[in-house]
Amino acid sequence: MRILVATDAWHPQVNGVVRTLTTLARTVSKFGATIDFLTPEGFPSFQLPTYPGLQIAMTNRREIARRIDAAEPDAIHLATEGPIGWAVRHYCLSRGRPFTTSYTTRFPEYLSARFPLPEAWSYAVLRRFHSAAAVTMVSTHSMMADLRRWRFDNLGMWTRGVDTEIFKPERAIPLDLPRPIFVTMGRVAVEKNIDAFLSLDLPGTKIVIGTGPAEPGLRARFPEAKFLGALTDASLAAHIAASDVFVFPSKTDTFGLVQLEALACGVPVAAFPVTGPRDVIGNEPVGVLDDDLRAACLAALKIPRDICRQFALDRSWDVSANQFLGHARSIAGGPVEDTPRMARAV
Repeated sequence: MRILVATDAWHPQVNGVVRTLTTLARTVSKFGATIDFLTPEGFPSFQLPTYPGLQIAMTNRREIARRIDAAEPDAIHLATEGPIGWAVRHYCLSRGRPFTTSYTTRFPEYLSARFPLPEAWSYAVLRRFHSAAAVTMVSTHSMMADLRRWRFDNLGMWTRGVDTEIFKPERAIPLDLPRPIFVTMGRVAVEKNIDAFLSLDLPGTKIVIGTGPAEPGLRARFPEAKFLGALTDASLAAHIAASDVFVFPSKTDTFGLVQLEALACGVPVAAFPVTGPRDVIGNEPVGVLDDDLRAACLAALKIPRDICRQFALDRSWDVSANQFLGHARSIAGGPVEDTPRMARAV
């Protein structure tokens, strides 16, 4: 089976959407499927104001159609609601082709954090985008409930998995820093609420992994924190595994894949009791969810690392990939035999 995934988020961006799609492409090949990507590569682009590093593609519908036709996909999936996503949506609707979408980012909340824009306006636009999809995939039950309250229809589950070969305790490296070490990772932007973590009165060392528009201001306000910039794969896993607690201060993420990655490294999680942490951690003894984030951080220090690793081992990418393939097959007329090949961008 050949699937085309249209996404505005792509390399060199380092975020959960890009990591999820990259890992998904590797995993589905084990089940006789192939994913090609239609990305902003090859299109003129401009930088989104107030969001350094994020390029917005200036799409051409004729070129979009040419790329889709050349890929000859059995199914089409729209991963993001940017210009690429809207252009491919138009292609599918104009040709009567069913497609699936996924809701992975709380854009209404992100926009409200930057501009005085009512969330209802943004949700109305997103509802229109996703309403034409045969299935809109969401990663958690609480996110599904939230979207239903905003009158989204045709929702289906697509949970996330973790690569336990990359993220594992054995990758830990020596860190010559005062203990305990509290680490967070993600885009350094206002919606990630990193200042809530850095403002905490905690012993030891605070580490921030990632880059983003809020980084200069946070560096100036919190000079004692260690900012390591963007790390990937083995280097990222090595620094997380070397830490004592992973702190997830975001209140707007729909899932938070980094929580599973930390747990796979044997590192317990401290977070607020909101969507994302509630679905990943819940009442399991691998993390502490508390409105008092400092209390959660200190309590998480007492959690045995081995149970964190075991918890992650039960959240495989195989399960996630099969859920995704099930939705894709629902619009492709069933399984299609295909020879696996490397994923590529089209």
